[in-house]
Amino acid sequence: MTELEIEAFLSIVRNGTLSEAARELFVTQPALSRRLKALETELGYSLIKRGKGIQAIRLTEAGEAFLPVAEKWQYLWAKTGTVLNLSQRPVIKLASVGSVSTYLLPPVFHTFLEENPDYNMEFHEYHSREAYGYADSGLIDMAFVTDPMYSDRVRTIPAFSERYVLISKCVQTLNPKEKIHPKQLLPELEVRLPWSLEYDSWHKNWFDEKIYPKVYLDQMSLMEDFLIGKNWAIVPISVGRKLQEKGCFLYELEEGPGNRIIYYLKREKGKQKIIEDFLNVLHQYLQMQEGVTSLLHLDKL
Repeated sequence: MTELEIEAFLSIVRNGTLSEAARELFVTQPALSRRLKALETELGYSLIKRGKGIQAIRLTEAGEAFLPVAEKWQYLWAKTGTVLNLSQRPVIKLASVGSVSTYLLPPVFHTFLEENPDYNMEFHEYHSREAYGYADSGLIDMAFVTDPMYSDRVRTIPAFSERYVLISKCVQTLNPKEKIHPKQLLPELEVRLPWSLEYDSWHKNWFDEKIYPKVYLDQMSLMEDFLIGKNWAIVPISVGRKLQEKGCFLYELEEGPGNRIIYYLKREKGKQKIIEDFLNVLHQYLQMQEGVTSLLHLDKL
């Protein structure tokens, strides 16, 4: 299995046809086909479906399963060229779920790099399950997740908790001290996000699951684009405060969901010093955020 063979497979998947992939890689189509065939021979199974009349590339079941493996293989291969640099400058490889990385972590990143100019940083956005896999394999040093899982090689440690609030661009005619109850909300106008398993359970208790929300998202970056008219969303307060700065109205909830807890993951044998330095910056930042409680015990890391 060579770099050229993996590159050929991924280019074919990305472009959809052999001709476009060959053009991207500046090789002839027969040469590209030979690389793909060599890879399939070594693996012992076909990666793409072949047959008369098939124009666009379609992956076999094995090809679908091999795709993330090929992407990880290419990523690891690229990393082999940075080994010498990594030995000279400490690098912290971080990951996070989108809701934390989009609205809470950016100022932490900036402060961390300003206070530690000799450190480098690498960041990826992953769902919780993905983060565990990458942390377990050593591809990341630390990750922030919403859904804790069992792992015998990765520690899961509470980082902070925060309450949920209602966010909307529609002004509610309420006394400023009043709270909004879930019964007052129309589920067909909701911009729904899957914050955590605990939040999903609370949501199922108050809203008819047969009524589909106005918009269902798993990408935080798109949420504010859909908060139009009378649409509403329930969000962690760290998200709500940022959206409030962009013209949304924030309301407290009565009988709202329990606080969201964000956990951080790290391997038992990790880069202890650089992780401690990052968590110290995070702890200081969290202490300044209203409605957010740091759960970091830096003396016990």
